[in-house]
Amino acid sequence: MKDWTGNRNSTFKTLGASNHTEKERENNDYYATDPQAANLLLELEDFENILEPSCGEGHLSEVFVEKGINVHSSDLIQRGYGVQKDFFEYTEWNGDVITNPPYKYGLEFVEHALEIIPKGNKVAMFLKLQFLEGKKRKKLFINNPPKKLYVSSSRLLCAKNGDFEGMKKGGGSAVAYGWFVWEKGFKGNTKIQWFN
Repeated sequence: MKDWTGNRNSTFKTLGASNHTEKERENNDYYATDPQAANLLLELEDFENILEPSCGEGHLSEVFVEKGINVHSSDLIQRGYGVQKDFFEYTEWNGDVITNPPYKYGLEFVEHALEIIPKGNKVAMFLKLQFLEGKKRKKLFINNPPKKLYVSSSRLLCAKNGDFEGMKKGGGSAVAYGWFVWEKGFKGNTKIQWFN
C-alpha cells in the first residue's frame, strides 16, 4: 500500500484553514452539525430551556425536542426551521444557549450568549478546538473561562449546507471539534474531558 502524501492544501485542510480549500465556503457560514453531537452533549450535561440561535435546518434542535427539552430555535437565515431572527437582537434569555455558531463570529456569539442569560445558566458552543487560540479569545478565556471543555475523540461532522452524505463520500472531516461549556459567573479552572 502506498503512503498518502497529500497535496498542496492537505496541511491547511487538516488545520481547518478555510482560506486554503478548493471549495468555496458557504456564504452565511452554514455548516450543519451532526445530530449525534447533541445526543452526546446531553449525556454530559443537563439542560431545561434552550435557545438554539443558529438552528439551520434543525439538526441539533430536533434532538432536544425528541428528548423532551423546551427549545426555541432561530436563525439569521430562514432554512425552513425555527424563526428568522438575528441572535444579536435577543436582549435576554431565561435559560441556556446551545449552538454551533458561524465560526467567524464564534467569539461574538459566546460573549453575547453570556450577556443575555442569568447567572448560573449555561452556554454550550460546538466549536473547532482551534477556538482555544488567538489573542482576542484569550481575553474571553481569562475573564470568562469555560467550566468544561469536552473534546471529541472521534470526528463529528459539520456539513456545508447540511450535506452529510456528500461530506462522507468526500472522505469526512479532518477537523477536531469539542463542546465548550460556560456557566455564567464561573471563575475557576476549566475541566477538560474526552468523549465520543
